[in-house]
Amino acid sequence: MFDQINGLPVHALVLHAAVVFVPLLALGAIVYALVAPWRSKIGWAVLLLGIVAPISTFVAKESGEELYDRLISQGVKGRGKEILDDHMHFGTMTFWFSLALGLVSIVAVVLSRGSGSTPKVVQWVLAAAMVVLGLFAGYYVFRTGDAGATAVWGSY
Repeated sequence: MFDQINGLPVHALVLHAAVVFVPLLALGAIVYALVAPWRSKIGWAVLLLGIVAPISTFVAKESGEELYDRLISQGVKGRGKEILDDHMHFGTMTFWFSLALGLVSIVAVVLSRGSGSTPKVVQWVLAAAMVVLGLFAGYYVFRTGDAGATAVWGSY
């Protein structure tokens, strides 16, 4: 399922979704956490990105593992394999941080729209988590993309 479509690696077709949606989620979550007056305007986008970004990273990760297995079976080794191993590690971290950020963002948006009053301490904890997870997700999507670009275009 995650290997090829019409002879093209699925990974090459889907990775750009994660490259777009994870930074958008990170940015949206950080703004949502820090700029209270904008919450009602961007909450729907943060909620949607909280669903789409982790799904896109999961598909990119799974398809990347299929591509990795194909490349290893074709004889990639040495420095090329090391770069791919780094890329896979960063991709896995991107998935976990985007999943955590997505879940926290969804909870924050849903609680803020609920009929009851969410305790301030819960709001602060969610906001802090959104900022920290947003920074980590942004960092790891950058590192993943950099390692992937090095694997494809760099010299090793």
